[in-house]
Amino acid sequence: MNYTFDYLVFIGRFQPFHLAHMQTIKIALEQSQNVILALGSAQNERNIKNPFSASEREQMILSNFSAADQKRIKFVHVVDVYDDEKWQKLVKSLVSEVVEPEAKVGLIGHFKDESSYYLQLFPEWEMVELASLVGAISATPLREAYYRGEIIESAFPLGTSEFLHKFQNTSTYQQLQHKYLTQDKTNLEKS
Repeated sequence: MNYTFDYLVFIGRFQPFHLAHMQTIKIALEQSQNVILALGSAQNERNIKNPFSASEREQMILSNFSAADQKRIKFVHVVDVYDDEKWQKLVKSLVSEVVEPEAKVGLIGHFKDESSYYLQLFPEWEMVELASLVGAISATPLREAYYRGEIIESAFPLGTSEFLHKFQNTSTYQQLQHKYLTQDKTNLEKS
């Protein structure tokens, strides 16, 4: 098969991994020999916005792909750096540790809103820009529903759904849910 790229980089937090993410990776696998998922917010501490560790996200993501596709998906862990220039250098250096020196690297993504500006920070990587996918799913309302005890099955591939059900039985989930619900109550009382 002739691929346009050796590697396509897909940057995201995948908190949690949903169908639009999966669709993006499937498109990337059609155009590239390998896909590198740059897992954002990969530091160790968990919070309401980032409930899953980098290794849990790897497991969650890979559970949705065939063994052959799993071999073509690579991961780099990007910790939060609140400076665009430092963050861009970090992403590039992590990617360069995975790819061969002469590899053709591209970037795949979707300009969803102003938070997508980071896609323009890599002009040396050819951009594969995607139109809005699967009814423009956003992870934020999915996380909020999850903390309320709901798993919106229609938004997730099977592997993610199974992961979320198992994770609900952990003390980590209970702590995050408590934090979310008490914070939610505090915000309601303020308004």
